[in-house]
Amino acid sequence: MEDQSPDRTSVGSASAPKKHSASSRGRRRNFSSSTCKDFLRKFVDSELLTSSLEDWFSGHSEDCGFRKPGFDVPFELTELHNFDYALEGVTFQQLVRMPSALYASTSDVFEASAYLALEDFLHAGVKGLWQTFWGPDEAMPFSVACVHSTSSRFYPAEKAISSGRLDGVCATAVLLKNLKPSQGRWDHIVVLALLRPDVGMVSAQGDEEPSPAVLGEALFFALRVLLSRSLSKSSTVLRNSDSVYVLLFDSQFGGVVKVQGDLNRLDFDLNNVYDCAAEWIKKHSRISVCSVDRVWNKLGNANWGDIGTLQVLIAIFHSMIQFYGEPKYSLDELATEHSSRLQSRRSERHLVDRQANGNGLFRFQQRSHSPEIVELQEEAAVDVKPHETLRLEIGSVVLMDDAYTQKGFQISDILTGSDPPIYTSAPVEEPTKTCLLYVGSSPSHLDPAWEDMDSWYQVQRQTKVLTVMKQRCISSRYIPHMESSGRVIHPGPCNNPNSNASCGHPWCSTPMLVTSPVGETISNLIRNGLFGAEEALRCCHDCLSALAAAASAGVRHGDIQPENVICVNNGSTHPYFVLIGWGHAILEDRDRPVMNLFFSSTFALQEGKLCGASDAESLIYLLYFSCGGVCPDLDSVESALQWRETSWSRRVIQQKLGDISAVLKAFADYVDSLCGTSYPMDYEIWLKRLRRTINEDHGKEVDTSSS
Repeated sequence: MEDQSPDRTSVGSASAPKKHSASSRGRRRNFSSSTCKDFLRKFVDSELLTSSLEDWFSGHSEDCGFRKPGFDVPFELTELHNFDYALEGVTFQQLVRMPSALYASTSDVFEASAYLALEDFLHAGVKGLWQTFWGPDEAMPFSVACVHSTSSRFYPAEKAISSGRLDGVCATAVLLKNLKPSQGRWDHIVVLALLRPDVGMVSAQGDEEPSPAVLGEALFFALRVLLSRSLSKSSTVLRNSDSVYVLLFDSQFGGVVKVQGDLNRLDFDLNNVYDCAAEWIKKHSRISVCSVDRVWNKLGNANWGDIGTLQVLIAIFHSMIQFYGEPKYSLDELATEHSSRLQSRRSERHLVDRQANGNGLFRFQQRSHSPEIVELQEEAAVDVKPHETLRLEIGSVVLMDDAYTQKGFQISDILTGSDPPIYTSAPVEEPTKTCLLYVGSSPSHLDPAWEDMDSWYQVQRQTKVLTVMKQRCISSRYIPHMESSGRVIHPGPCNNPNSNASCGHPWCSTPMLVTSPVGETISNLIRNGLFGAEEALRCCHDCLSALAAAASAGVRHGDIQPENVICVNNGSTHPYFVLIGWGHAILEDRDRPVMNLFFSSTFALQEGKLCGASDAESLIYLLYFSCGGVCPDLDSVESALQWRETSWSRRVIQQKLGDISAVLKAFADYVDSLCGTSYPMDYEIWLKRLRRTINEDHGKEVDTSSS
């Protein structure tokens, strides 16, 4: 930095806020304005101050033995808990510009995008806090701008970049609003944020505090802000000249430094400004430092709700109170509403407190007309001889009678190892074409309830559902196309060639279904490490497209899981995902979905049926587990409901999807708001957002021609 004061306009009458306490008298100072100005003009090099504090930093490190913070923390854990409760349900603005270290191919490009992202983050944070605590009716009295090191100018990040002045930017500040942002003043700085590339290095090394170099720079800027405030003629600004917060950021981590102290005890020796400043910091100030924690995830998305972000937000919140007075809605007032919101959520999802042991767990609310377990009278045992199931080997050919003609299919692979299996096959007459082939169980002479119900849903029921969707004109590349259906032609003579009854041959009248396209299940992609961020975004878009097309004709899937989604890669277009396994689809009210402890929606587990957002909720669970979400130990409907309640309320699912993309996190929040309600899904708006994100992030168009 040059030997010039960036505070040359820091003296003057600040615009006094509308609200301040009656006791907002100016703080008495024992030094002259001219002395303070001269001190500021010489106090311009943060490295010299850090050098003067080097032994002091070392002493703190030795005292703490590199095991615990050497400074007090500005916020106790209980205060952060309270703040978290107060912000429960607050939706901060989704950020478009993000400082992703993954795409930092050039330092200049990365630095520019990082400053833009930091400015967006601070603006979203201040706006969210203002609307939450002060209300949305009054205009927000704060703005965000970059601070230039060699002048008193304050620029928006875009202007600093376009004018080529990014190299001179030393910090980003939240300011009291001014009619001319470029003429902002240092005594108008509410809170200061430093963007430095090495803030998170301490986390990687296992330390909790910022490095001495970063901490020294933070103390330097904190003292400059305090000195500038002490020169202000505004009583509101002047009475806050003894305390300031400095925020620390890099592309992933963040921290907070709070500096408090009486400037009257600072020795204004103009011949030795750095030693005087160091001496004041050591003996007459109180330094509080938050542990460095994650604020941005690895892709650059802001983790609203995580402890690292909460520390930053509460520092901004206290700074806003310093300059604008107590909020309209107090923190304690909003935090006390947490219990009522939680109880309301439990009631909406039919969850009640467990009364037996009072341990805070949840149980399924029992209903007399729909018990979970029904006792049946013991009946005489029925001796059922297992019927022979048709098993096909790779390379074998199976013939099918589809009522119009006979077709042959050669088995080339087995898509899944489940029972019953799904085969990959090729028509004998078109060996270059591939299809999925389902084979059911041969009819028995017993009641239908004794048949293999899994294969019945997979073949006969899915055939019915695909036929209904075709009749209702549902067309989408993300829904399988039924190529043909019929029954197996077995070797040897058949005594009932024109009847559905079995002639006695174990394969007689065995149903078959052939669909296209062919792909690899998500389970296999995960197993081979091929399901990443881009795949998650495309999977969400494509499955949502399939659900939207089906919902337009009143059909819902009801069985979304990794085995029922395939990735199709035919070489001519970008890979896309197809939602298969429509055997359990809901066509009418009496139909019931699959009960899957991991993927079924909350409403399905509670009521045995689907609500408008149930399929989307199941899709969220699929993405969560497929992207590395912790797989819980679920052994009952009760434990599944408890896991869902805990995960949603603690925002575990949203934060995990936020590691992939901000739009997935926002989509999860949207689905959570609809869970268990009668409101329909707005598919179109989320499909547009997903398409835009995929096209912007990866430069690949989403083919919507046949969706």
